[in-house]
Amino acid sequence: MAFHSEIEWTGSTWNPITGCTKLSLGCQNCYAERLAKRLQAMGNTVYTHGFRPTVHPHLFELPLRWKKPQMIFVNSMSDLFLEDVPASVIRELFGIMERAHWHTFQVLTKRSRRLLELAPDLPWRPNIWMGVTVESSDYMLRIDDLRGVEASVKFVSFEPLLGPLPDLNLQGIGWAIVGGESGPRARPMAREWATSIRDKCRNAGIPFFFKQWGGTIKKRNGRQLDGKVWNEMPTALSDLDAAGNLL
Repeated sequence: MAFHSEIEWTGSTWNPITGCTKLSLGCQNCYAERLAKRLQAMGNTVYTHGFRPTVHPHLFELPLRWKKPQMIFVNSMSDLFLEDVPASVIRELFGIMERAHWHTFQVLTKRSRRLLELAPDLPWRPNIWMGVTVESSDYMLRIDDLRGVEASVKFVSFEPLLGPLPDLNLQGIGWAIVGGESGPRARPMAREWATSIRDKCRNAGIPFFFKQWGGTIKKRNGRQLDGKVWNEMPTALSDLDAAGNLL
């Protein structure tokens, strides 16, 4: 469904697909899996199958009915390029994003190989941003794959950031998000891991967004990095505020 989101870098979420499978190091303590199981226990019909990958056709056209322009995170409870999702469904959802041109859609994946494979058949309109998650140096290839996509804004989410990225190359990337892991088994993030990415962004003129330090109680640790809240966004957002509302 589409709801107002508490995720700091978006305005709303749209989940035409729910559920996922673990792929890499960052999936170990998945927040979406915890939330899906809680919603299942509460009787939410969208989560009847818990965190098992499930396509919800009745939610496909929801953004077309949402008339107020929004910044929308697509599939916060799944991964659009999950192997279980048919290519025809991915194309259909991109078509809906294309039609809902008054919204800005943020798509984020760990399946960069499948993204690169399907990208030539997808409509990369200016309102569709594409990002990949990179949690450690083991997954830098995802950034290389992202460079091969024709999205107007290409972004990288370094969340949860689980190690240093000394060889990080941000060429061709338009936005970087950094965040520590949150939840009951959160793994710590070192300050220098985050500041290194921030400094590379500043040197390259790339907007930098520091989402959180994370931890068991993330609000206690806050969002300041070196005494500042970093809420930088791509310039393509010049007519929207951070909540996805028209200025």
